[in-house]
Amino acid sequence: MAAPHLLRPEGSEPADLNLSRRGLAGLFFGGFALAALSAEAAPIVTDTVGLAAGEVIIPTRNSQMPAYYARPDRRGREPVVIVVSEVFGVHEYIRDVCRRLAKSGYFAVAPAFFHRAGDPAPLTDFAEIRKLVGTATNEQVMGDIAATLSWVKAQPNADGRRIGITGFCWGGAVTWMAAARFRDFRAGVAWYGRLTAPAPADFLGGEQRPWPIDVVGQLNAPVLGLYAEKDQGIPLESVERMRTALRAAGKRGSDIVVYPGAQHGFHADYRAAHNAVAAEDGWRRLLDHFRRNGLRARALEPERRRAA
Repeated sequence: MAAPHLLRPEGSEPADLNLSRRGLAGLFFGGFALAALSAEAAPIVTDTVGLAAGEVIIPTRNSQMPAYYARPDRRGREPVVIVVSEVFGVHEYIRDVCRRLAKSGYFAVAPAFFHRAGDPAPLTDFAEIRKLVGTATNEQVMGDIAATLSWVKAQPNADGRRIGITGFCWGGAVTWMAAARFRDFRAGVAWYGRLTAPAPADFLGGEQRPWPIDVVGQLNAPVLGLYAEKDQGIPLESVERMRTALRAAGKRGSDIVVYPGAQHGFHADYRAAHNAVAAEDGWRRLLDHFRRNGLRARALEPERRRAA
């Protein structure tokens, strides 16, 4: 049976998910999202040597929000990166992204934005995932980001004056929206996040809300968008519209890169859509974008030893 992969910008439809159980046992216990896990996955595993990492609770306006963090285990204040997950929540792939950033010298934190409704990572029924993710409205998520910003600024090892944000899929759209909402961010990197409003019947199409293309003029920080040529849910036409909008708004620090032949989810090394060349180049661009926008960090080990 062919391994599944996400075909749409915020997740696949049920018919896309012909999930094979072959080889899944070990990865399941590692905490990867089952609904998008490839049977042939060879995910990158980043250790915690030299890091402080684990789970924390971030107080929000109406809840206690779990989060995963990773940072260099040393004295001093590190630049911060808020990591926004895909529709599958803070599963092992997102935790590993935090550790990769920490190895590069960042204080990374990934809030569990769906915690009020549940954890989507163990689910295989996409109707259930859709319902759970749909509870996280744009305003609720922006409120949770505000709470996360308050939390990191109170941490003795975090530099609250140097904060960036990155997100994948669902989190890519959140990255654009957060950069337009908050002045705290110096830079953002959005990985294949939806740019324009979906049709009402599509995933997340029920909420009346602005989307990234609607808030281009409000961007407070330069955002680098990393997109895929073969993304079946984010047409290149919408990417070009976003490019045009960025130029028209004079947002010269922002840019969009499209990877030829790549599919949605190309950075996710646990999916069949993973594209190592695009993923590694995107990661290099992410680090460079952060450095060029005031988020220079002291890496724990040479970058050549880390895969992206």
